[in-house]
This record gives sequence, structure tokens and C-alpha cells, in this order.
Amino acid sequence: MTVHERNISAPIDPVKLERLAEVAIRVGLNLQPGQDLLLTAPAVALPLVRKIAEHAYRAGAGLVTPILSDEAVTLSRYRFGADDGFDRAAGWLYEGMAKAFAANTARLAIVGENPMLLAGQDPAKVARASKANSIAYQPALEKIVNFDVNWNLIAYPNPSWAKQAFPGEEDDVAVAKLAEAIFAASRVDNDDAVAAWQKHNATLRSRTEWLTAQRFSALHYSGPGTALTVGLADGHEWVGGASVAKNGIICNPNIPTEEVFTTPHARRVSGHVVSSKPLSYQGSLIDGIAVRFEEGRIVEAKASRGEEVLNKVLDTDEGARRLGEVALVPHSSPISKSGLLFLNTLFDENAASHIALGQCYSKCFVGGDKLTPEQVAAQGGNKSFIHIDWMIGSDQTDVDGIHADGRRVPVFRKGEWA
Repeated sequence: MTVHERNISAPIDPVKLERLAEVAIRVGLNLQPGQDLLLTAPAVALPLVRKIAEHAYRAGAGLVTPILSDEAVTLSRYRFGADDGFDRAAGWLYEGMAKAFAANTARLAIVGENPMLLAGQDPAKVARASKANSIAYQPALEKIVNFDVNWNLIAYPNPSWAKQAFPGEEDDVAVAKLAEAIFAASRVDNDDAVAAWQKHNATLRSRTEWLTAQRFSALHYSGPGTALTVGLADGHEWVGGASVAKNGIICNPNIPTEEVFTTPHARRVSGHVVSSKPLSYQGSLIDGIAVRFEEGRIVEAKASRGEEVLNKVLDTDEGARRLGEVALVPHSSPISKSGLLFLNTLFDENAASHIALGQCYSKCFVGGDKLTPEQVAAQGGNKSFIHIDWMIGSDQTDVDGIHADGRRVPVFRKGEWA
């Protein structure tokens, strides 16, 4: 019997799992009475899916529609699928999702995939499938990155993920440890998780208000292997924690979250930077990333592991070699202090400052909800089929804010707020 087939929900604290479902609905989505919910999740996360559905309906949800994925089915495609099938994706599904979001359906995704699921598969097929999926997903992705509706990401301790995060442990022990790490990072390890999130959101809001008021024209990063200047988009606005979607609902898109972030200028990035943590992407691990930017575009890219996958990702489209997000996270964040490498971007990006290749968020502009895509692009926002975060911060990273007149203001020193 494999780890996938066993019932190992026992090591997962049912009280904290219940709190996570409640936080997802009340804080993450702030689901409104009568609002529909589209939920995607790994099949193994069904215990959490059921609790979320219960809390959603208690909150007055109209219709909860779950869509489940399965690792064994995914691997079957790579082992037995026809070659030309890797250039296709379920566009009909994503078109339906886009229609749902246009009708004010909330979006919730439970993550927890095995970060190494596709590590042994043909990198060319992985890249082709990823590109086809990214293109097909665009109609739905645009509704999310433009923040048309309230959406949220949370995580479930998938056994295959737990074994990667805690190698050498027995299955039940690994799941229990990952579950506790998820609960702690998601702030559901205390009796009043909703109140804990209200306090945390207030702290993040104070950071975003200060940064937006500074009106920096650029950020400069310095540290081992890094000397990077990231120009910021014209009219940018810093965001973090709870935000207002275009449908008027205040939600927390990511649980957990420790970041404050904004939109860089797609044509004003220069210098070089190295990653500080591995990037788990589409079942492959990319480590030791080192890139060089000229006029906003990556002109040189290397990696100690997964370089072929990285370069194929960068060739997805013109915008894949430019930045769509820049985020600040202190080295002392709870996820960083845990010392755990989650091998999952939702968590690892909240352990270190990071940048994202690809699509920008229109909400990171003053009055962004009223800007057209053409206006976003004119102010420096990037467009791409992808949006991939990777970590560049550490306890040796300094960040300066640069004003238009050249004045510099310390923002981070040795990985902490200055």
C-alpha cells in the first residue's frame, strides 16, 4: 500500500484543520451570502475540501463546485500519453472558470502538490505542457491578476509533499510535522485565528502605507551575488495582506502571507541577482538561479539545477523574461524562523524577499481598478502567460529605496526592516 493510498488523516489536528477552513472562508475569501465558490484541490485534500464546503454553506454560499486533481493521473499522462497531447490543455475548462469569475464566483485553491512529482519526467514535455496550460488558463488568470473577484490560496499536508519536506521520517510523522507547520504559518494554531489575522493585516497595512507614501522610483538590492536595481512602475501602489477586490469584497488572497509587494517597471530593471532558496515549479526543482537584466529583460540565465526547465520557462513569451512583481519580506518572518524549506512557493516566498517573472497585478497601481490593460502597460506593467515567484532575500540582503532625485532611503538592512 502506497503513501497515496493510505488514510493518514489521523496525524492532522482536526481542531486546527477546522480553523483553517473557517479562516479560508471568513478571512481568505470573506465569502458573501449568495456568492458561488469554485474550489480546486488535490484529491488527497478531500478532508479539508469537505470542511470548507461546510463553512461556505454556513456563510450563505450559493453553490460550491470542487474540482479535484490526482498525482497518479498526472503521472499517467507523462508515462503513457501521446506526444502531441503535451501541446494541449483544457481550454474549455478555463473558459468556464473565466465565465464563473465574470459572474462573481469566488475562487479558492488548496495547494499541496508533490514538488518533485515530475522531476523524473522529460523536461521538454514538462515545459510544453506548462506552456500550453499557461496559454489556455489566460482567460481565467486575467480575472485573478486583475483582482476582479475575491480569491484565496491555502495548503493541505499532502503525504507526498510531507515526505519531501521531511525526508527520512515515517509517513505519519512527516504529515503531522507538515500539518503543524502549515497551521502555524497560517495562524490557526491559536484559539482566535480570525483575530490573529486582523492584527497581522494591520501590521502589513502600516508597511504598505509607508512605502506607497515614499513614492520611490526604484529599489536597489545588494548582497552576495546580487547588485540589482528594480525600477518601480509609474503610479505604483504597495499592497499586502487584506485587499479590496474589484467586486468590493475585502479578502486575503494568500494564507499564509508575510509580504508587501508592488509592480516593477517592466523596462527599468538592471543588474544581476541570485536566488536564495530553491524554486519548486510544475513538479520540478530549480535551484541556484542566477540571472542578469538589461533594460528590464533577462539576457542571461543560469541554474545549478533545473536550468533547462528555467530557460524553457523564460521562452514562454516576451513577458516571461521581465518582472511582474517585487515583494519585501523580513528574514525574521515566522516562516523563515521555522527553518523549514517547504518546497512550495506559497510558503517559501513568505520566508524571503522575492521577485516574480511574468504577469503583473493591476491592483498594484493607484486607481488600478479603473485602468485599462493599455494604461497598465503604459505605466510599466508587464504582461505574460506566466507569473512565477522566486526568492532573492536573506539575512545578508540590503534594500534601498531610491527617489527620483537620487536620494536613498534605507528600507532593509541585513534582511530586516530599516
